[in-house]
Amino acid sequence: MPDAISPQRILDTGFGFWPSKVLLTAVGLELFTKLGTRAMTADELGRALALHPRGTYDFFDALVALRFLERDGDGPNARYRNGAEAAAFLDKAQPTYVGGMLEMCDARLYGFWNDLPTALRTGQPQNELRQGGTSMFETLYADPARLEQFMSAMRGISMANFAALAEKFDFSRYRTLCDVGGATGLLSVLVARRHPHLACLSYDLPVVEPIARRWIEKDGMAGRVQTVAGDFLAAPLPKADVVTMGMILHDWNLEKKRHLVARAYDALPPGGAFIAIENLIDDARRENAFGLLMSLNMLIEFGDAFDYTGADFWTWCREAGFTRYEVLHLNGPCSAAIAYK
Repeated sequence: MPDAISPQRILDTGFGFWPSKVLLTAVGLELFTKLGTRAMTADELGRALALHPRGTYDFFDALVALRFLERDGDGPNARYRNGAEAAAFLDKAQPTYVGGMLEMCDARLYGFWNDLPTALRTGQPQNELRQGGTSMFETLYADPARLEQFMSAMRGISMANFAALAEKFDFSRYRTLCDVGGATGLLSVLVARRHPHLACLSYDLPVVEPIARRWIEKDGMAGRVQTVAGDFLAAPLPKADVVTMGMILHDWNLEKKRHLVARAYDALPPGGAFIAIENLIDDARRENAFGLLMSLNMLIEFGDAFDYTGADFWTWCREAGFTRYEVLHLNGPCSAAIAYK
């Protein structure tokens, strides 16, 4: 066997659930929030989290080795504090908190992914529906507290990508924007703040609209961003120069994807732009592992929903009548697929 070949990457991937569960558990315990800007010994932090002393040193030091915590000193008097990333993104006191999505991963997806083999054999969802419950969205819309938690989670994970869109896309030639499935109104707020000439509209279901209004008011943008309630699958979309869909198209099967693309086309004037923000899979389907894993997650959640490539997106947009398209990279695995009318 050549010296350059090692099984380490195989083993690291196979044992990947170990560090994953350590991080998810720390988020669920609100460890990073309890630390905040403080430093604590293992005994102090263990008591604050109500942990048995057997596992505390292993648990906290694993988080140090994984570079989520930092430790000053060694031994019982050593003090633990949040690393830079944990301080910014895993402390609930920070507006940049992304742990809501990790909380959902731990509470729901971690267990569901154990049934990936069944999903691959059957093509059927492996979430609450498998136990006779309702779909994810039906469950969320029936429980305002869970819906707000989900919206907050999506807000945290989308913030950097929406901010990148506001910075990188040329909005100068447009005057109005409609964000379809706007959730808390974050995309509209960030774009409106960066481009004062734009009138922005956040469009979502009636049960979501009050949540959006509260977040928009909290962001101080009530005078700049409006909300409109409606069902984007059942009704025409509001007219706008730019129509955006952030992490929306991947929730649906091919028929509904084509339907939504056609609705976006109808809502735009000539020269208008339709922007889909997704973990867009590269056309050769070789590089964006996260996008491909997200598509498997759509299988587990919905069965016939899936993530897609830029070439797929352009096929549906060309069918609807769009004349050209481009891909704009945003952050990490996320890009904006853009079609022009």
